[in-house]
Amino acid sequence: MRKHIGKIGACILAAGLCISLAACEGQVPVVSAPSTSASASPDLTQDQEKRIRLRILDALEKANEAKNPKGISEYVGGPQLQIRTSELNIAKASGDLDNKTTIPKQITQTVIPTDSGWPRSIFTITTTTADQQSKRLLVMSQDSAGSNYKLWGVARLFQGAQLPKFAVPTIGSQMGDADDTGLVLTPSNAVSRYADVLQNGTSSKYASDFTSDYFQQDLSKLQQTVQEGMEANNGTQKQTFSAVPGAIKIMRSSDGGDLVVAQIDSIWTRTAGQGRESLPASDDEKALFGKTTATSTIRVTYVNVIAMYVPPAGADAKISAVGAERQAIKVEAL
Repeated sequence: MRKHIGKIGACILAAGLCISLAACEGQVPVVSAPSTSASASPDLTQDQEKRIRLRILDALEKANEAKNPKGISEYVGGPQLQIRTSELNIAKASGDLDNKTTIPKQITQTVIPTDSGWPRSIFTITTTTADQQSKRLLVMSQDSAGSNYKLWGVARLFQGAQLPKFAVPTIGSQMGDADDTGLVLTPSNAVSRYADVLQNGTSSKYASDFTSDYFQQDLSKLQQTVQEGMEANNGTQKQTFSAVPGAIKIMRSSDGGDLVVAQIDSIWTRTAGQGRESLPASDDEKALFGKTTATSTIRVTYVNVIAMYVPPAGADAKISAVGAERQAIKVEAL
């Protein structure tokens, strides 16, 4: 008869399977006029941004109350659709909605684009939540002229994170490109290298490109704790991280750098020792695993949304992650 991996599960639960960012609070970007006058005008007014944002958040509030993701694809897209769908499915199964899903309706800053084409994005930073969780960086994106804006991504800002300066909303800011030059790295390369750092930690050949941050630190601690539990039961565990092609939104700052928000997917595979079952190790995992028959190996798929600042070339600064979100979206027995 196969035995349950009680020690391993307890170890993971003690460490906290989901990265905890709720108590972290980032610094709001300072608004400023650009150093040179912009020829383009902003795509939206602040009132229009507010109507777009509240339309989305009102719809999500109703979905939260129902604990049901049905219909949210009209208001949510990109990695946030995968994340919120999972959160609501977990709430439906468990009866509880994680408080990290809270998105305040009040804001501290919005960055409105001046680009005439599509897709186009708005970057907005909320206030802290009523229970003093961190500010949220919201990315709302419009795919075409005939479509509505959707909430594409949400990142909870880290404590002490320094964000760049942007032009005031009445002037607007220019969106960036994944292959932007004039930076220490192109945004696409920065995201790919950060994924390698998440996977390999200080052993990554790109570790020196980035400042240390809460997300890296929490993942490292979690992996170390889980590893100790797995080794005690002759088991193994591995996490792989990969940047999702095209899943990236960028806003150029007044500082000459780029604020980048991107999706990095990860897969966490845990294999129990001989004769043991590898079981879900948290309430979220249990809800997603459902009534699946356990085997010796379990695989959990995560969606990670990372916000980072890529400074201009020549700047005496490293790339810094300023916020993140992490959510399990699928749990399988292999």
